[in-house]
Amino acid sequence: MKKIIVLSLILAFLATGCSFAGTSSRKILAPEEAKAKAVDFINNNLMQPGSEVSVKEISEDNDLYKIVLNMSGGQEITSYLSRDGKLFFPQVMDIEEITKKTEQNKNQEEANKAAANADIPKTEKAKVELFVMSHCPYGTQIVKGIIPAIEALGDDVDFELKFCDYAMHGKKELDEQLTQHCIQKNEPQKLFEYLKCFLSEADSTEKCLDSARINRSKLTSCVNASDEEYKVTELYNDKNTWTSGRFPQYNVNKDDVVKYGVKGSPGLIVNGIKISSARDADSLLRTICSGYEEAPKGCSAELSSASPSPGFGYDKTGSNTTAGCEK
Repeated sequence: MKKIIVLSLILAFLATGCSFAGTSSRKILAPEEAKAKAVDFINNNLMQPGSEVSVKEISEDNDLYKIVLNMSGGQEITSYLSRDGKLFFPQVMDIEEITKKTEQNKNQEEANKAAANADIPKTEKAKVELFVMSHCPYGTQIVKGIIPAIEALGDDVDFELKFCDYAMHGKKELDEQLTQHCIQKNEPQKLFEYLKCFLSEADSTEKCLDSARINRSKLTSCVNASDEEYKVTELYNDKNTWTSGRFPQYNVNKDDVVKYGVKGSPGLIVNGIKISSARDADSLLRTICSGYEEAPKGCSAELSSASPSPGFGYDKTGSNTTAGCEK
């Protein structure tokens, strides 16, 4: 299988005015000289104190010396040295092997997604329930990703934001979840406007209530009633009731948490099935759209495939992780 030197090798040769074929202007080291120079350079510059390499074999490879190194622990690494001893290249990249592995990983990822999506019952109007903790970094990540997808689907999707039955981020999380629960209950058309503001920076609740023009009187009434009904503050004050002795209960969506087996944040439910999805808007849209008998117009929307960063803020992107907040 054909191998190539990493791009830095080519750039280095070009930068020094050398070519792979032209050797007349350079002093060529004999193999033993090259071997000694490589070992001296590696052991004195690249290895940790107390660790050394030795050369198993050296051979000519076009305009380079190919050197097989014995590392500590018996590992072998192939490196290259220019025949004048001036340029050292620590590794090679096997194009065919790397391409094959990348394609295999991609195919496996697509297969996993397809298998998960195949289990979603098909309905005329998709029902999406997203369980999070309001201050869980991975909960905020998926909320940032799902908002554009739900907005693209508009009236063709039934979406509800729900919360886990325990909180991992203190009293502020319990208070915030009651706030978001009541905004969704009283003024659902303002929920995303509020969330977009809330997710932009930490501790922005008051500012975002104003910017989203939330009716404070209705909100306060709902929060107080919900707090009393579900005993949120009462359970918080009684640490004997805390989950695992560490996390206060939040039971507003307790029945659905139990029904779907939601263990932590986030938990995504589409048409009654708990599934996994990448957290970028495009992937979430495609996941939800796999639950339609006939895909609505919004499913053809072109959304960002960049995963939002965990936590608050929109200035960075993150990776499509499966990490979450779970006791």
